[in-house]
Amino acid sequence: MQFFVDTADLDEIREASDMCILDGVTTNPSLVKEQGNVDFHEHVFAICEIVDGDVSAEVTATDFDGMMEEGRRLHQIHENVVVKIPLIKDGIKALRALDEEAIETNCTLCFSPTQATLAAKAGADYISPFIGRIDDISSDGIGLVEDIVQIYDTHDFDTDVLAASIRHPTHVKRAALAGADVATMPFETLLNLLEHPLTDRGLERFLADWEEYKDARKAEAGLA
Repeated sequence: MQFFVDTADLDEIREASDMCILDGVTTNPSLVKEQGNVDFHEHVFAICEIVDGDVSAEVTATDFDGMMEEGRRLHQIHENVVVKIPLIKDGIKALRALDEEAIETNCTLCFSPTQATLAAKAGADYISPFIGRIDDISSDGIGLVEDIVQIYDTHDFDTDVLAASIRHPTHVKRAALAGADVATMPFETLLNLLEHPLTDRGLERFLADWEEYKDARKAEAGLA
């Protein structure tokens, strides 16, 4: 499973990259807005220069011509850019047209297996089911991932399942078990994957024992 961070914060991306487990980045207009008065295209380029992997950058147009124009511009920013296209009627048309131009795409805002099937048939490179938002309305986000994975496997669709809207480590674990190819998450959630009280307790004990060992060695050598 690949790990992406869902952010536009360059410091977070650098720190995640330094961990040597980062495979890519997803962004959206809301995340870029949080970075203040930045040039969108320059900011996407800066992200691509940090990450050796796919960087999803989203169009804001909702009509076919607008999505194609923005998609081509985003594609020209950097070879790592994957164009995010919303899962709407003109979006499906744009997915097919961009695929024919060899421009990689990530179909976003997926909430049903039938939507995911249409996106795969249109040639999307990634499908992004939003599992957290589905859980928010008392439905089953991981169940959606399982359904999409089964459909794609059954029909040999060459579209990666990118579990999005991840809120906590349990989402990551269950998405991995469900067969998602990628999990994209906030940087804080990525760090939370490291946390366990027994790890902290064990490390504290090992360090305390090491200090006792050094003190004992000093005492034996008459250095205490």
